[in-house]
Amino acid sequence: MERRQSVKDIGPADEVRSTFLIGAAALQQSRNGPFWRLELRDATGTVDAKIWSPLSQEFASLAPGQMVAVEGRSGVFREQVQITVERMRLLSEAEQAALDLGDFLPASSRPAQEMLDELLALCKRELTYTPWRKFALSVFRDEAIRSLLLTAPAAKGVHHAYVGGLLEHTLSVAQLALRIADHYPDLDRQTLLVGAVFHDIGKIWEFTGGLVNDYTDEGRLLGHMELALERLAPFLARSGLEPELIRHFKHLILSHHGTPEFGAARLPQTPEALALHYADNLDAKMAQCRSLFEGWAEDQTGWTAYQPTLGRFLHRPVHTPLPKETSRPEKAARTRKAVQPALEDQCLLLLKA
Repeated sequence: MERRQSVKDIGPADEVRSTFLIGAAALQQSRNGPFWRLELRDATGTVDAKIWSPLSQEFASLAPGQMVAVEGRSGVFREQVQITVERMRLLSEAEQAALDLGDFLPASSRPAQEMLDELLALCKRELTYTPWRKFALSVFRDEAIRSLLLTAPAAKGVHHAYVGGLLEHTLSVAQLALRIADHYPDLDRQTLLVGAVFHDIGKIWEFTGGLVNDYTDEGRLLGHMELALERLAPFLARSGLEPELIRHFKHLILSHHGTPEFGAARLPQTPEALALHYADNLDAKMAQCRSLFEGWAEDQTGWTAYQPTLGRFLHRPVHTPLPKETSRPEKAARTRKAVQPALEDQCLLLLKA
């Protein structure tokens, strides 16, 4: 079925004829019989849909991750656009193989290969100690790791939970770590950088990625810190690094979540571990802020709904006016370079506290 519409293009009274990914499916009961309540999604967003009886009874089961061709009409229910499905079928494996999955999965605004190239260039420039350089580059030369890293999300939800999200987060944390080392030159710059580059590498095995991003069995049982140390052990053994440096690197991985409450196996107990924790935490928080205000007008102010992951409502205040000859970058064109100075300043304030 030819794809004609994306979720963002569906208005409150449109004919709908398109292909979607099922994000959630629940069989429920009404006075007129059973009906399916669906969340349909693509890379542009999600929309609720309902399949009423008797059509609903044609589907014994529906599950997240299935691709469906949908025909119906949109309306408004509780101030939200919703689709009433009139016809629907599951796509065959051959039809799914012909689709561009990038149309259905949210992704980083930057090409993954571009971010990986930038991360590699950063390592080559900064890692002047041969064993650290050998270790880092040997990991990135591993084809299995590279292929996973190019598409991996950084989380199941909350922050950077999209294709390329792990690379975006890793590159940002590495850049923050170097800026912190610039301000605090007594830090071990290279160990801190390697910790930043690989602090979340275990997430490529913790999550499935793909159409339905969820935890793997080993992700649930072990977590990304343990998985990182297991998978990186052969590379560390061949690096020629001193045992003390390897031990410090392992501590950075195990402690970067800060406290046991948030998943750290150890409290950060070196200056570098503290620096990495704050850089990681700040980048995650700023990513949440960006996602909450995504789609707001440049000069729009106000409050978000309550955010459980932040434990608060979030406010977007009036910004200080810029000089007339300076224009604030458009939201759609924002890159890490546009937000980096603000991130650095806040990270340094945290470290001084």
